[in-house]
Order: sequence, then C-alpha cells, then structure tokens
Amino acid sequence: MSERPAKDDEVAKAGRAGEGGETDREAWLEKGVALRVFFYIFGTHLFAGFIWILFYVGERAK
Repeated sequence: MSERPAKDDEVAKAGRAGEGGETDREAWLEKGVALRVFFYIFGTHLFAGFIWILFYVGERAK
C-alpha cells in the first residue's frame, strides 16, 4: 500500500510541473506582447515626430 500513494504523488508533481511550464510560457508571451506594444508606441511617436518636423520645416521654407 505504501507504493500506491508514491505513484499518486508522482502524478501530482508531474501535473504541477506542467502547470509551471505553462505559467513560464505565459509570462514569456506577456513579455513579448509588452515589448511589441512598447516598440509600436515608440515607432508611432517617432513617425509622428518626423511628420511634425516636416510640417515645421515646410512652414519655415515660405
């Protein structure tokens, strides 16, 4: 009878390890999404700044 609980414990540990792997993967994906959002926002502001500079230079060229 002592072997049966040991097998159940192994199954329980394996289940937790799988969940931990999913949590690590989700954290990695969240970091990827956050990084992508940062670059999109940064790129959009950079592009808007470039357009603003074009208008500024165009206004001064008159």
